[in-house]
Amino acid sequence: MKIYKYHLPMMSFILGLLMACSSPSTEKAVESEVISTDEKVETFSAKTQLATFAGGCFWCVEAPFEGIDGVISVVSGYAGGKEKNPTYGEVSSGKTSHRESVQITFDPEVISYSELVDIFWQTYDPTDVGGSFYDRGSQYESAIFYHDAEQKQVAEESKKRLDQSKRFNKPVATPIIKYTNFYPAEDYHQDYYKKNPKEYYAYRTGSGRDAFIKAHWPELSEKKYTAPAKPELKKTLTPLQYEVTMEDATEYAFQNEYNGNKEEGIYVCIVSGAPLFSSKDKYESGSGWPSFVKPIDARAIDKPIDSTLGMTRVEVRSKFGNSHLGHVFYDGPAPTNLRYCMNSAAMKFIPKSEMEAQGYGDYLWLVD
Repeated sequence: MKIYKYHLPMMSFILGLLMACSSPSTEKAVESEVISTDEKVETFSAKTQLATFAGGCFWCVEAPFEGIDGVISVVSGYAGGKEKNPTYGEVSSGKTSHRESVQITFDPEVISYSELVDIFWQTYDPTDVGGSFYDRGSQYESAIFYHDAEQKQVAEESKKRLDQSKRFNKPVATPIIKYTNFYPAEDYHQDYYKKNPKEYYAYRTGSGRDAFIKAHWPELSEKKYTAPAKPELKKTLTPLQYEVTMEDATEYAFQNEYNGNKEEGIYVCIVSGAPLFSSKDKYESGSGWPSFVKPIDARAIDKPIDSTLGMTRVEVRSKFGNSHLGHVFYDGPAPTNLRYCMNSAAMKFIPKSEMEAQGYGDYLWLVD
C-alpha cells in the first residue's frame, strides 16, 4: 500500500492510520479451507457463522453466493422439516415437510449476515406463495431460517424495507422462521451449476427466474460498469485519485472530501461508476475517513487479504473498477459489526436529487 504524502508529516499520518484503521481482532493468520476438489477459499479469521435460506430450486440459490469473499462454503440441502435424513426424491415429490434450501458458512469479520440477506432477495421471487416459478409445492416455498435473535431482527427489518420499496406489485411473502435443522443434499446436487452448466442455465431461463430478476433488479456487471485503461485514467483522475485507486495509496484522515458529508445519496466507484455505498449506511466512526456498515451489494466488491504495514487486514476493492477503495474492520456498530473504512478519492458522490438523471434511480429506495 502506497501512502499519499502531500499534506501531513509522515509519522503523524502513520500513527493515525494505525490507530484509526486497524482492529486487534483482525490481526490474525490467514488460513485456507478446501471446499471442493478444485477450489480453495481464503479465510481471514477463526470466526464462522451460518445463514440458511430457501428460495425454490436450491441450485439457483447456491450459485449466486459462490465466490463471494467472506463466504467459506455454500451447501445445497433440505431444511425446516420434521423428517430425519430426507432424500431428494422424498423432498422434491412433496413427501416431507422440508424445503429445498442452502446453508452458507461465512466469516462475519469479512461479510455480514445483512449483506447475505440483501443478495438473497435478488435470487428469486419473494412474492411467490405456494412454490417458486414453475416448481410448485411447499418444498419449493421460500424462507429465511434465522439462527439467533440478531439474524431475526436483521431479516425482519430487511423484509420490511424491501416491502416498503414497492419493487414488486405484490407483498413480500417470504416467512422468517426459526432454524431447526439442515440436511445436506446428495453430492450430485452440490455445485450443480459447475457440473451441469448447460442444464443449469436452461433451467434458470425456462423457469422464468432469470427474466424475473432482470425485470426487478438493476444490472450489476462489468459490461455496464466498464473501467477505462490506466492511460485514460491518468488523464481523467486527479493525481490523488489515481494513486489511491491504482497504486493502493491512502489519503489523509480528516482531510478528504466525504468524511463529513451528511447529504443523502450514493457513493459510486470513481473508476467504473458502479454503485458502492448508500448514505443510509454511512456513520461517523471518528476515524477521519468515510465509514459505512455495509455496501449496496457485496457482489460489486472484492476483499483480498492485505498484509502490508506489518498487519493482516481485509482490503476492499471495486470489482468492476479493479481499484483500491479502503479496508473493512470488525469494530463497527450493530447489526453488521463492520466498518467499511473508505478513501473519498476512490469514490464519487451522487446526490439523491441527481440519482435519477445520472442513471441510478433504481437505488433511490436504498437512500430513503
